Amino acid sequence: MANQYIDRAFYEAIIHFEESDEAQDYYYKVMGTETETNTGREHKMGRKETIREQVLRAYTMLFCEDMDLKDGAFAGPDEVDATADRLYIGSAGFDPQHWYRMQHHFPVIDEDNYDRFAALVIADLNAGPLREAVLSGGEMLLLGEPDPLHMTEEQRLRQQMRRIQYGSRGLRQPTV
Repeated sequence: MANQYIDRAFYEAIIHFEESDEAQDYYYKVMGTETETNTGREHKMGRKETIREQVLRAYTMLFCEDMDLKDGAFAGPDEVDATADRLYIGSAGFDPQHWYRMQHHFPVIDEDNYDRFAALVIADLNAGPLREAVLSGGEMLLLGEPDPLHMTEEQRLRQQMRRIQYGSRGLRQPTV
């Protein structure tokens, strides 16, 4: 999802959302921005898509593959909550250094913040420190199997993982 609005400033606004009114204002401004899409959906629907819709669709495509959602569906609170604990940075672990949700302090994902968590992941992959870590050190965002909270340490270490790949123009489909 290469998009001019999903940049470092947007990532920083999400990171500082809780502590700054300016960050909140910027976040809501970007998420509500209507954009041209290359899918032609704006003509079929009679309107352009917002960044929020694009973020939630990208999140669905990248992380909700096994949830039986229709093509083009937007991730909702249940889908984001169910997948958030499956995202690891660099390697599967049970510590805040490797577990994306814990590292970014999202103890609860619900109706109030699911789109912000999805936007954080997408912005981090496109313009945040995770992108920089991938480009400079090869550290990847990994998608693990469902329900890592109830896995033993041995099961977590042996789980199937998919890497989220980068192309020169942004995100690509996950690979095995």
